[in-house]
Amino acid sequence: MQPLAVLRLRLTAWYAATLCIILALLGGGLFLTMRTQVRHDLDASLRDAAAELTRAARIREVEAGSGSARVMDAVDELHILDRTLYLFDSTGRPLKPDTAAEWIRSAAAEASGRGEVVLDHEQKPEGAIRLFATRFMLDNRQTRVAVALADEIELEDKYASLFAAFGAAAAAALLLIAGGGWFLVRKSTLPVEHSMEQMRRFMADAAHELRTPLTVVRTRADVALQQAREPSEYAAALRAIAADSERLGNIVDDLLTLARADAGERAIDREPAYLDDVALDAAEAARVVAQAKGVSLVIDAFEEAVVSGDRSLLRQLVMILLDNAIKFTPAGGTVRVAVSARDGRAALTIEDNGPGIPADQLMHVFERFYRGDPARSGLTGAHGTGHGAGLGLSIARWITDAHNAVITVTSAGGAGTRASVTFPPSSPASSP
Repeated sequence: MQPLAVLRLRLTAWYAATLCIILALLGGGLFLTMRTQVRHDLDASLRDAAAELTRAARIREVEAGSGSARVMDAVDELHILDRTLYLFDSTGRPLKPDTAAEWIRSAAAEASGRGEVVLDHEQKPEGAIRLFATRFMLDNRQTRVAVALADEIELEDKYASLFAAFGAAAAAALLLIAGGGWFLVRKSTLPVEHSMEQMRRFMADAAHELRTPLTVVRTRADVALQQAREPSEYAAALRAIAADSERLGNIVDDLLTLARADAGERAIDREPAYLDDVALDAAEAARVVAQAKGVSLVIDAFEEAVVSGDRSLLRQLVMILLDNAIKFTPAGGTVRVAVSARDGRAALTIEDNGPGIPADQLMHVFERFYRGDPARSGLTGAHGTGHGAGLGLSIARWITDAHNAVITVTSAGGAGTRASVTFPPSSPASSP
């Protein structure tokens, strides 16, 4: 199983485990809260039942005068659903009904002395019984104890329904979190997977690009050392090795630039700069390469254009685009450079009249190590060697992104290529 697939499973399991813990804590808290509330409600209903018995007994006393028979009738006359009522004298002797379990009599006797008693009693097979007993006094100064009982099975029924509802909700939540967690984990790891795939491809391409010049250098050295040669032949071999080493060094420099860019280690200076001056300086430097190839480098309209950015990176950007255009243009061709400023937006345009780029390759020109058709393999090189490694336009894209600019490359087959960079508007405060 791939490492990312294992990571997704582990993250999903962690999400589900975390939710289980949360649900367990919520369920435990809910159970304790509901248990306390239901028990409180049960005790309140028992108190109310005992109070009703007390009130009915006093009413019967008033109706009966000094007799006590009518007082005991209060128990028979009260009918409270799911509640059992008892009336006791001060010694714990049952008056109505005339018999009671020993534990009920003990509770009544205790309440006669203490005033109130609340207790639970386990009774099989019925289950737990909740009892409330309270002492009261009749007008004739006789002490009586009112007792109300309730079966706690109603508590268990409420708990059972509560847990059933909570369990169903928890099961549904677990299913949702498992599916949703897997979906979110997959979505969140897709960029990582994409980055890892890019890294693997980048490392493979880098190894390929570095292996070629290293092989050439080693081969040249081996050939030169196979037999004694004239000094001029050694000098020619060393010059070729130096050229290959320069290309190798250029590739390493580009790789280092992109690696620092990806890691965010390359600080970007933000200061006002004239794009026209930067472009003119780069064009003068590139003119030597253009003349050596027989390409005319023409400076078109140059307008004063202020941008905020890193002057050295801006110059590198212009050099990359000029180098690509010069290498892509055959001898006798023309490369044109222009800088304009419209609505506060500076723009750089570099255009050549070479064979152009096929439409199916335009979307790939900014990819690292992409060189398209072998006939135009020098398109994305950045160092004027004639054999680009396909890193130049990737660096150009990074520079424009770092300056919040937009770079586009357009081409019509056989009608040349046009590279344009448009910078964001510069504020008045950024003018030099």
